[in-house]
Amino acid sequence: MQESVVLVTGGAKRVGAAIIRELHRQGANIMLHYHSSVSEALALQTELNHQRPGSVAAVQGNLLDIAALPGLIDMTLQRFGRLDALVNNASSYYPTELGTIQLEQWEDLMGSNLKAPLFLSQAASPALQASQGCIVNITDMHIERPKKHYIVYSAAKAGLVSLTKSLAHELAPSVRVNAVAPGPVLWPDSNQEFDEEYRQQVINQTLLKRMGEPSDIARAVKFLIYDAPFMTGHVLAVDGGRHLSI
Repeated sequence: MQESVVLVTGGAKRVGAAIIRELHRQGANIMLHYHSSVSEALALQTELNHQRPGSVAAVQGNLLDIAALPGLIDMTLQRFGRLDALVNNASSYYPTELGTIQLEQWEDLMGSNLKAPLFLSQAASPALQASQGCIVNITDMHIERPKKHYIVYSAAKAGLVSLTKSLAHELAPSVRVNAVAPGPVLWPDSNQEFDEEYRQQVINQTLLKRMGEPSDIARAVKFLIYDAPFMTGHVLAVDGGRHLSI
């Protein structure tokens, strides 16, 4: 696995970029998927290829376009010749309060958080079976205690946990499938709900009394890919213990 090939969705910035940097340090070749963050994606690709020429390729794609998902796998295989791991990281996140939920919100949140991981995993499964590879899904600490006003997002992430366990059954014994459930690591780019008072409340409810870092999620993903050969169907909480106190 030292020269493994990993496809990471939503890898241009934030947690996705941290995952890519961590796996790249491990020696992996990366297919960096992005949707609209073209400048961030190309900057990260350039940065990492400067460190190790030819080790990172970038591919643009709308994950809501299910028919296009097999093409992401095909482009990865054409570029690197194999696929050893798929990290389903891309996600939409915003509130959907009961009484105001729109079908477009349902399709976006379910599409990015559940539908795309299913169909991308399905498209990737032959290549992953050939390489005895793995899938890592990025879910959320709120899967068991849904966050108020985030009905659709919470349902989608809970579904992703069920999908993780179902795929572990379906793809065993040749492909391992696990998930990481992050806690308070990064605040959304723009959301008035997360003011300083709310942020301090979250920290107070976290057993370790601090925020995590994107690198904490990245190291968990690296562990599941490289150092957990006897783990499948597992959800790894990386939340500072907050799931115990909410």
